[in-house]
Amino acid sequence: MSQDLTTLPDALNGPSAWLGKDMRDTPGAWLHQLTSEEVADLENAARQFLCLGKDIGEISKGSFPISRFADHIEALKQKMLVGVGVEVLRGLPVANYSQEFAATIFCGIGAHLGSARSQNAQGHILGHVRDTGADANDPNSRIYQTNQRQTFHTDSADVVGLLCIREAKEGGKSLLVSAETIYNRMRAERPDLLEKLFDPIATDRRGEIPEGAKPFMEIPVLNWHSGRLTVFYQRQYIDSAQRFEGALKLTPAHIEALDMFDGLANDPELCFGMQLEPGDMQFVYNHSQLHDRTGFLDWPDVSQRRHLMRLWLSLEGDRPLPECFKQRYGSIEIGNRGGIMTRGTKLNAPLD
Repeated sequence: MSQDLTTLPDALNGPSAWLGKDMRDTPGAWLHQLTSEEVADLENAARQFLCLGKDIGEISKGSFPISRFADHIEALKQKMLVGVGVEVLRGLPVANYSQEFAATIFCGIGAHLGSARSQNAQGHILGHVRDTGADANDPNSRIYQTNQRQTFHTDSADVVGLLCIREAKEGGKSLLVSAETIYNRMRAERPDLLEKLFDPIATDRRGEIPEGAKPFMEIPVLNWHSGRLTVFYQRQYIDSAQRFEGALKLTPAHIEALDMFDGLANDPELCFGMQLEPGDMQFVYNHSQLHDRTGFLDWPDVSQRRHLMRLWLSLEGDRPLPECFKQRYGSIEIGNRGGIMTRGTKLNAPLD
C-alpha cells in the first residue's frame, strides 16, 4: 500500500532542502578552506598516531589528538545532522604525504566525526575508489570500480567521506542533489508518482549477501520516520534486482516515478557539481542527500591514475531509521550502524 501523503508535509524547508543553483552561488555554505594552523594540527596528530605502530583501522579519538581543529569537527558534524548535509575541506597538501600519512589524517578526522564502518566483508574501513577495469554491465560489479558515469545514489552508512589523492585526466566530477528538494518538486507536480516511492522496492545486493538473507533488499526509496524524510537509492541496483525470482516487480507507475526522480536529480536547477582537487575531503550526509560522479578519462600511467579514499561513518546523535533499514545496515542502533559486517570481521585499513 502506498504512503498516504496527507500525513506528510506539503514541503520540506530546512537547510538540507537546498537548490543546486544556490549552492553554486554560495560555496561558503559547503566549502571550508583549511588554515595552516589546522593543517599543522592534523599533521601533528597523524605523527603521534603513527608512532604507536598500529593499523590505521584501529584509529580513535584518543590516538589522534587534535586541538585547533576540534571545534570545526563539531561544526562539520552539525552540518551533516541538521545543516546542508555537504562539506568539503580543502587545502590538505597530499602531494607532500605518503599514502599512509594521508590515510591517517583522513581516518583520524573520521574517528572524531563518527564510527568507521566496514565497506566489505574483509572489514576494510578505508575504501579505494578507482577504475579497476570492472565491467559496468556485470550485475555483480561495483560502479565505483569503473570509469563510467554513476547515477545519483546513497551509500550504506550515515555519512560517506571521500579524500581525493589524484584527479583523472578528464572528468570525474562529483555531483550532489538534495532528496528533500526532489520530494518537494514531486509533491507539487506529481504526488501520485511520489506515493510510489514510499513502496518497498527491491534493490540488488550485488553478491554481498548476509547469511540467510535474500540477494536483494526491499526498502522504499523514500521513508518518513520520526518526522524526517530518509532516502535510500541506487537505480542501477533497483533495475538489476528485477532479475531475481521473488523480487517485487516494478509496475509502469513505479518506473515512471523512478524516471521522474532521476530526471529531477539531474535537473541543473536542483543539482550541482564540483571537481574535487587533490587534498579535498568531501563529506555527504546519506539520509538527505544523493551523490554521483561523471564518467572520466584516466591517465595512461597507472601511478598517476584517479584515486580517492573513502570512509563510511556512523554518527552519534543521528536520526532514528525505520525497521526496514536493518536489511542493509544490520543494526539501526544510532552511532553503531551501517557498513558490511560478517562474523569474525576485524576492522583494518588497506593502503592500496
